[in-house]
Amino acid sequence: MGTPASPRWDRRMQQRLARGEEAALGELYDRYASLVHGLAHRVMEDDEAADLVTREVFGYIWENPDAYDPKHGSLRSWMAALTRHQAVHRLRQHQNRGRSDTAEVETRVREANTAARADFIVTSMPAPLRAALELAYRERMDYRTAAVGLGVSEDEARRRLRLGLQLLSTAMEPADEAESPLGPRRQRGRR
Repeated sequence: MGTPASPRWDRRMQQRLARGEEAALGELYDRYASLVHGLAHRVMEDDEAADLVTREVFGYIWENPDAYDPKHGSLRSWMAALTRHQAVHRLRQHQNRGRSDTAEVETRVREANTAARADFIVTSMPAPLRAALELAYRERMDYRTAAVGLGVSEDEARRRLRLGLQLLSTAMEPADEAESPLGPRRQRGRR
């Protein structure tokens, strides 16, 4: 789901987008559309809604390339955060239109938000931590067997699992999702 790029690639991509290079948007889409759509689908549980969020996220990036600041992390992580916020925002809008039970809507939004944050955290964490968690939880390996699979000491495997779990635990922390991070779009002039 969207191969991570180097910080240099991220900076160059942002510069190209700021210059209005349509080919840059195509490259960005090719690299990260599956990540954006997958995260949106995880929240929305609907292909059409995930398609809409995907279009909105890439539209926002095209119209606001300076909104990304390479000093604050990778372009991939920033896009995942945008997607999560926009998908939760859309879910809340959709469910508020169709239902009068506010408590049920808010519970569904909180659950979707937590799941999306967990996905974002896993996709954004360093590869060694992610690999340790995948072996432990997807492959059902204990830390000793995971250590062998990772080619590290048992202490290192335990450390990676502990750090990965600490990062994942932050998915349960509340976040204010009332506003869409995409906000109003500026109009890109012809270049």
